[in-house]
Amino acid sequence: MSLERETSLKKASGFAGRFLGYRDWVYLFALLVPFVVYNLLLRASQIASQKGEAGLSLDPGLMRSAVFFSLGYALLWIGLFAVAKRGPLRWAVVGLFHATTVLVVIVTTTAHQYFLENGTTLNYGTIAEWLPKFQEIIPILTRDIPPLALVLLAVALLYAILGPWVVTSAAGWWRGWPRRSQETTAGVPFWGSLGFWLLALGFGALSLMVSSDPAAGIGKSFARDPFVNVVLTGVQEATAESYVPGAAAPSSSVADTSLAPTSETEKRNVVLIHLESTRAQSVTPYNKDLETTPFLDELAGSSLLAERAYTTVPRSSKASVSVNCGVEPPLYPGPEFEPGGVPARCLATLLKEQGYQTAFFASTLNNMDNFGDVASGFGYEEIYPAETMDREGFQVTNTFGYEDDIMLEPSEEWLRGRGNEPFMVEYFTGTGHYGYECSNLRTGFRDFAEDEELNRYLNCMPYLDSFVENIFDQYKKLGLYEDTIFVIFGDHGEGFGEHGRYLHGDTIYEEGIKIPLLIHDPERFQDGERVEGLSNQIDILPTVLDMLGYEVEGGEYPGFSLLRPLPEDRTQFSSCITDRKCMASIRGDEKYIYHYDDQPDEVFDLSEDPLETNDLADQYTSGELESRRRELLEWSSSVNDFYSK
Repeated sequence: MSLERETSLKKASGFAGRFLGYRDWVYLFALLVPFVVYNLLLRASQIASQKGEAGLSLDPGLMRSAVFFSLGYALLWIGLFAVAKRGPLRWAVVGLFHATTVLVVIVTTTAHQYFLENGTTLNYGTIAEWLPKFQEIIPILTRDIPPLALVLLAVALLYAILGPWVVTSAAGWWRGWPRRSQETTAGVPFWGSLGFWLLALGFGALSLMVSSDPAAGIGKSFARDPFVNVVLTGVQEATAESYVPGAAAPSSSVADTSLAPTSETEKRNVVLIHLESTRAQSVTPYNKDLETTPFLDELAGSSLLAERAYTTVPRSSKASVSVNCGVEPPLYPGPEFEPGGVPARCLATLLKEQGYQTAFFASTLNNMDNFGDVASGFGYEEIYPAETMDREGFQVTNTFGYEDDIMLEPSEEWLRGRGNEPFMVEYFTGTGHYGYECSNLRTGFRDFAEDEELNRYLNCMPYLDSFVENIFDQYKKLGLYEDTIFVIFGDHGEGFGEHGRYLHGDTIYEEGIKIPLLIHDPERFQDGERVEGLSNQIDILPTVLDMLGYEVEGGEYPGFSLLRPLPEDRTQFSSCITDRKCMASIRGDEKYIYHYDDQPDEVFDLSEDPLETNDLADQYTSGELESRRRELLEWSSSVNDFYSK
């Protein structure tokens, strides 16, 4: 095709031809059209995946945000290409065009898979937390994402990088277009590009205008385009108030505490048994209809059992802060992994000063949240993760570790070689962790539930139960049982779609935050005792010190000894892992859940509705809900301020 004919066709095409040359239009559309189709297909698939669960169908209203975002995205780049037509600026715009599209495709695809796996939207906070620890999540990515999804993502990224160049080159060869250096366009004033940008801004604003639908279980974050939601939550996190006026400061410092022996002091051994991902409703002492943990059920008959025990944040490292250090954990990622990050003297440190030896055993690899560093921060002198143990013959049960009996031999070796000093030991189990690969363990496999993943999880509980029994047998064999206090606790629960949530992180309902908590002492509780009031993992430290007969000097821990009556007016606070996602407070039997602005508040009567199926929020005035909301915001601000200081 001659240059004269090309020019005449361009003039005849009107505004489009004056705005950009044919080559530019083909280049843009070669990437934008597949991008828009890919984005909308993922969105439609995400919505359709909820049909039959949240009562959703392919509702056009739920597609609106993705459609507006896609249109705005396309118009933005058309305007930029029209301004940057030649030279270094054009190359910069082209590079940015490809890099941004690759980023959006990665985020959109990740958000899609994250929702399918967890039943909740991907927020900026989750990405910001995991990016620095990318090596830790590689096993999860390679194991949980279907191979076909990885192939499709790889193809999409490859096309986003090279596709437009290939398509444009092929079109130019077929149509006989001149080289770019020979192309001419009549050009348009700058206001032409400005018009495209304003339209892009308008469509971008429309993509933010969504609403929640409580009846269908739809929050605003789900109604938004996934990439828009990640960006918006990032902006909200950056601009959110870090301190709420009126938030009460911590009552007293626990950074300088120490123990004072009394006439009641008895230096007995202390053993903490950490049951990974174990929720109260899945173990027999709390659910007699479920025969998953017969040993724990038997043990409960001669132990102190907390009937309403909760975790503050449903995550292992956060729960460990509460258990070991007696304070509520930070409600944001990170401090517990840093030296000196917990501004409290923890139980291992306090007892070490009283002549105790301390050790921490874990059936997980140390790359699970760098738990070796966390345990060291708690004051444990000797730390034994799975890397230090003989792993031959022990089955992998999850992404990060092995069956828990791997700890038995190192435990016995340490106990035999420790001397006669009293000791404190923690056993950090991993079998209940996501992955739930318990079908081939020696405890067998039973049909506890119809849901396949829930059934695999429940089949991990008998193994955890068996491990606890093996620890007790070991201590009896070594003659240590009678002089040892055993604290057995779940760190957090798991969601299996009861409220549309899967796994733990953002499961603020009872299945996510209500945990088992038993304290067994051969010298006490022979007939079994029960704590009926609201309790928390922060109560473990003061309870253990009370049982040992020590007094705390230099500060006061916020928890309460479970040997004594708990305050009737106590309020239990909990928070999701993801920042600005959800929080809950329990006062008596009344549970209030705050979802920030994502979906309406919820209220449940746990005495009548323990499974949280009947939302009573419409029976409360806006002032009553606002008061509970304010209380939660002040609490979260107080906790985080405690760590920032």
